Amino acid sequence: MSWMTDYVRPKLRGLLQRDVPDNLWTNCESCGQMMLTKELERSEKVCPHCGHHMRATAKERLGWTFDGGEYTTIELPKMPVDPLGFKDSKRYTDRLKDARNKSHLDEALVVAHGLIKGQKAVVAVMAPEFLLGTMGAALGEAFVAACRLAVLQKAPLVVYTASGGARMQEGVVSLMQMPRTTIGVQMLQEAGLPYVVVFTNPTTGGVSASFAMLGDVHIAEPNALIAFAGPRVIQDTVREKLPEGFQRSEYLREHGMVDIVAKRSELPELLGRILGIMTRQKTVSDSAI
Repeated sequence: MSWMTDYVRPKLRGLLQRDVPDNLWTNCESCGQMMLTKELERSEKVCPHCGHHMRATAKERLGWTFDGGEYTTIELPKMPVDPLGFKDSKRYTDRLKDARNKSHLDEALVVAHGLIKGQKAVVAVMAPEFLLGTMGAALGEAFVAACRLAVLQKAPLVVYTASGGARMQEGVVSLMQMPRTTIGVQMLQEAGLPYVVVFTNPTTGGVSASFAMLGDVHIAEPNALIAFAGPRVIQDTVREKLPEGFQRSEYLREHGMVDIVAKRSELPELLGRILGIMTRQKTVSDSAI
C-alpha cells in the first residue's frame, strides 16, 4: 500500500492536475472553430477554416510588412498628456498609463522605415491594442511626423488603419486632428510621393473621414469594416434595410472607394509592386521635366 500511496497516487494526481496554458488555443471570432495559437500566429492571424482576418498588433504588422521583418522605428513627438483634464469613471491619465503598460507602446500609432520587397518605404501602423486605435493629439502629431520622414527620405508612405475614431477624452482637440493629418497628406502630394492606405478591421469615425480616405491607392483586408458611422446607426437613421455587406471591403470596392481587396499574406508582395510602379512613374516624370 505504501507504493500505491507514495508513488502511484501522486503520479496520477499530477497527470490530472497538470496546468494547461490559457493561450494554448484560440477560437475564431467568425466561425468559432478552435485552433492552436502557434498555428494561428504562423498563418499571420488568419483563420485556416474560414479565412477570417483577426486583429493584429502594430508590431506584428511591421514584422509581416518589411523585408525579413527588419525595420527601424522612430521616436514620436511628445504632446500634452491630458489637455482637458478629462475624467469619467477613470482619469484619462490613468487610462493612458494602463494602455502603455499593456501594449508597451507610447501611442496608438507606430512609425518605422525600411524596405518592402526592396523598395524604400515609411510605414505608419495604427495600434488597436492602444485604446482601440483612437485618434488624439499625439496620434495626429505622429502621423505628421511620418509624413515629414517620408519627405525627408524621399520615400513612399504606407499607412495601416485600424481605429474606433476620434478619442472622446480629448474632445475638440481630437477632432482638430482631422485637418491636421490632412495637411500631412498634402505635404506628401506637394513632394510628389506615393501615399498608400491599407484598411484593416475596423476603420471608422474621424480616421476614415480624414487621412484614411486620401490615399493614392486604397487597399483593404477582406471583410474589414470601413465607415464613418456604424451600420446600425445609419439603419436607425434612414429607417431602411441596408444592403448585404454594407460598409465592408468588398462592397466599397464595388462602389469605387477601395481599389483592391487583398489577403494579409499577399500584402507585402502587392505593396512592393505598387510602390515600385509608382516610384518608377515619378522618376520618369522627373526625367521628362
